[in-house]
Amino acid sequence: MTDGRNQQRTLVLLRHAKAEQSRDAPDTERPLTARGHADAAAAGAWLARHALLPDLVLCSTARRTRQTWHGVALGMTGSPPEGGPAGSAPVVRYEAVVYEAQPDELLELVRGVAPDTGTILVIAHNPGISLLSAVLDPQRADPEGLRTTDLVVHRPTSPWAALAPGTAPITVRHTARG
Repeated sequence: MTDGRNQQRTLVLLRHAKAEQSRDAPDTERPLTARGHADAAAAGAWLARHALLPDLVLCSTARRTRQTWHGVALGMTGSPPEGGPAGSAPVVRYEAVVYEAQPDELLELVRGVAPDTGTILVIAHNPGISLLSAVLDPQRADPEGLRTTDLVVHRPTSPWAALAPGTAPITVRHTARG
């Protein structure tokens, strides 16, 4: 383990995949569409190809975000989320606050992770996830925000606990489509 000061940190923000529109079920229970499942797996494959496998996943408790994570994990490893690459799976924390989180709430969650965590994947909803990306790198953030299954990779220049507005430049953006 490292002390976190000289370690490279990576924060990957992912807006959930395409979900069904439903008037019959609560919003938190909306499932992914067939396209959403395919796009989530494509996001996982892209993360694996770019060596962006998470050590920690912070995921909303909504059904569509949980299903997005499952698809991402399948795409990364070719197997269900229980078995990760080389037998190591990321720690996954399902956080209810992420469902309607504003950027400051998401930032607080990230600030609270262990200092030796290398890569964090946050799977969340708009507007919070798009606004967090814009807070972290106002110069390079997409003014239109994240679309479904958009991935934005930020490289913080400070330890997690000191993450602040403008301190995590965007290095890569990708829209996953399966």
